[in-house]
Amino acid sequence: MLPRPRAAGRIVVASVPANHVYVRHLAPEDGSGPVRLPDPPPAEAASTQQWWPPVMLDAAWVEDNDFDVFHLHFGFDARSPAELRELVAALRRRGKPLVFTVHDLRNPHHPDRRDHDRQLDVLVPAADALVTLTQGAAAEIRARWGRDALVVPHPHVVPLDTMRCAAASREVRRRGPRPREFRVGLHVKSLRAGMHPHPMLPVLVDAVRDLPGAVLQVNGHNDVLRPDGKRYDAALAEALQHHAARGEVDLRIHDYLDDDALWAYLASLDVSVLPYRFGTHSGWLEACRDLGTAVVAPSCGYFADQAPVLTYGHDEDHLDADGLVAAVREAYAGHVAPAPGVEERRAQRARVAAAHARLYESLVGDGR
Repeated sequence: MLPRPRAAGRIVVASVPANHVYVRHLAPEDGSGPVRLPDPPPAEAASTQQWWPPVMLDAAWVEDNDFDVFHLHFGFDARSPAELRELVAALRRRGKPLVFTVHDLRNPHHPDRRDHDRQLDVLVPAADALVTLTQGAAAEIRARWGRDALVVPHPHVVPLDTMRCAAASREVRRRGPRPREFRVGLHVKSLRAGMHPHPMLPVLVDAVRDLPGAVLQVNGHNDVLRPDGKRYDAALAEALQHHAARGEVDLRIHDYLDDDALWAYLASLDVSVLPYRFGTHSGWLEACRDLGTAVVAPSCGYFADQAPVLTYGHDEDHLDADGLVAAVREAYAGHVAPAPGVEERRAQRARVAAAHARLYESLVGDGR
């Protein structure tokens, strides 16, 4: 059994994963609090920074390593229910409590919900403690499994120093001598299963055309919008090229953006429209809020429960085109919630970290 790296008296958490921005921001800024073990690199990893697929989900890893609490967030997509049951059994044999944060009640990468539901049917009943991000998700968990989840809000995504710079830039633009463009962003990324921008595109084109100085900017990845891309969507790509040729869309096609480029892109928008037809919570939403970019979010999932957003009707069965137009117009008129400031996010992070530390302590107590 490998010894655990531990400072005196600090709880050691096997966090799956550890190197994810959400998980990193569960820790106090000063690095105090529980110790999170680093992600073991998979055997086939190209670098020491790669955490997928998570080695900690192997029952053998649980048997061979020491820690106080096992906390699962993401990364179990490729694990069968039988493999997850083996993980739970290994934790039980070791007497290690399992904490499960239910980020996704519907997996945004799966067109069919059944596999994810089967995984949840193992993890939710087995967990010693459940965490989720919204009251709406907690209510669904209670209805489906009869379990109560601790509701802890999503911490900031963007680094606090970057937030501060973005706020200063916004203030300079606000005081500038001339009116600037109003940029409405639709980001199709690599078009994961939960996204359905196709029927939204003509609605947004018409909505933005009616707003003086407004520009519809659509960003997408090469793998979806280039003919040689592995996930090329001809219908979407051709529609975008058509609107771009008519000057109705500012189309940006590129590879994945690194963090600095992503923050700069989001900060350049006035509003980001989330094209989801299913899902639960959103880190993208939080990043936009960090950078002062308003969010238009769909009615599916618990996005509107997660933070103050403008909402339009969208799920697997229906798109409310009038509601989408109205939400964009509300954003254009400035009827949006104020962006959280740096100190507000700093204080929230401290509360989030303290809530997790208390939870771990309640599960471990003097037993460690």
